Parts: sequence; C-alpha cells; structure tokens
Amino acid sequence: MRVDKFLSEMGKATRTESAKLAKTGKITVNGSVIKRSDVHIDPEKDELRLFGEIISYKKYTYIMMNKPEGYVSATEDGRDKTVLDLLTEEERRKNLFPCGRLDKNTLGLIILTNDGDSAHRLLSPKHHVPKTYAFKSKYPLSSDDVKSLEAGVDIGGYVTKPCTLNLDSDGTGGKITITEGKYHQIKLMLDAVKNKITYLERLTFGNIRLDENLKRGEWRHLTADEESLLLEK
Repeated sequence: MRVDKFLSEMGKATRTESAKLAKTGKITVNGSVIKRSDVHIDPEKDELRLFGEIISYKKYTYIMMNKPEGYVSATEDGRDKTVLDLLTEEERRKNLFPCGRLDKNTLGLIILTNDGDSAHRLLSPKHHVPKTYAFKSKYPLSSDDVKSLEAGVDIGGYVTKPCTLNLDSDGTGGKITITEGKYHQIKLMLDAVKNKITYLERLTFGNIRLDENLKRGEWRHLTADEESLLLEK
C-alpha cells in the first residue's frame, strides 16, 4: 500500500497533504525519513510515523453514536446536518457511512462504519438483525393493538414481520423490537392501529447496546468485544 493511501485511509492526511508532509520530512518508515508519499509499505509489518507518532493500521472503523434530534442519517444532505457532521475531521476522512438509518427526529444508537460488506450483511432482510426501540404513543395501546402489531400489520402494501412489544404500565409507551427496517416503519405500524408515535429512540442494534454514558450527539469507537459482537455471523 502506498504511504499516501495509508494515511488517507487512517484519516490522517489527504493524498495531497501526504505529498507535502513527505517532502518536509514529517514521515518516517521503519525509522527512515521518506521524501515521497508514493513509497509502498506493508501496513501490517512496517512502522510508519507521522510527526513522530506511530500510525497503526486498522482496515475498518466502527463507531457508536447517540444520535440527536434534527440530524439525518446520510453522508451528505442539501438541507440538513448529517450524523457525519458530529464527527471529527479525522474520522470524516475515513469515508464512513451510517449502517442503516434513523429518521431525522429519531434518537439513539446508530453505527457508522466504512466496512461495506459487513454493513450490507447486517442490513440484509435475510439476516433478521433485531433492533430495539423505546417509544411513546399519543394514545394508550390496547391488548388488541399489541396482538396486531406483534403479528404484523399492513403499512401500505407491505405486511411487517412479527415483532415483540413490551408496554409500560399506562400503555402509552414501552419497547418494541423489530427485525427489519422499512422506511418510517414503526411510525407506520402505529398509524396502522390508529395511533401516533410521539417519541422514538433506538436502544440496540443486533447485540450492540447504546452506551448509557454517551450523551446526545456524542460518539466513540466500538470496543474489540463490541466489534466481535457486531460482526459475528
């Protein structure tokens, strides 16, 4: 791998910036200064330093974010801020994208990555990755409503797959776990039983649970254990 590609993938510098850094002696490989950024290295074996700091190679990045209201789950948008706007410049350079989507006003757990193959698998309907949400509804849900929602409801020509619903004591909120992710799905499910979602927050994605220490808009990299849980097949 070329040095400039390596630094770009690690979010440390663009290829143009890498060329300038090399010319000014800011990059070393195995202790030797390089003057060209098109030098090839083995990222698994060679030691590359930038400004004296070792830059470790990591092929993919996985980030947990507590998404706030008003941000869209996209890499770019002509009108609204995206979840990528909450990241540092270094992370934005890594070509990250949201693994799935949360509506603009839905809160909570969203995973950002640059691992396209794993994201595709996690979002594939055939894998039935469970996602749990906390919700509030405008009106109390009846036992018949719960039975209908859990069995599957028509949300406009599509019948949802079975889900699990646990209501709070007053019936106007609780937790719902679904295994698919149709556009506005939970909102449309509540519409189907003549109700309305007033609050929605994703708590889990597969085996990953939202870190309760993350405030709205904050993020962190997944731990090694969390990465294993996310990627297990």
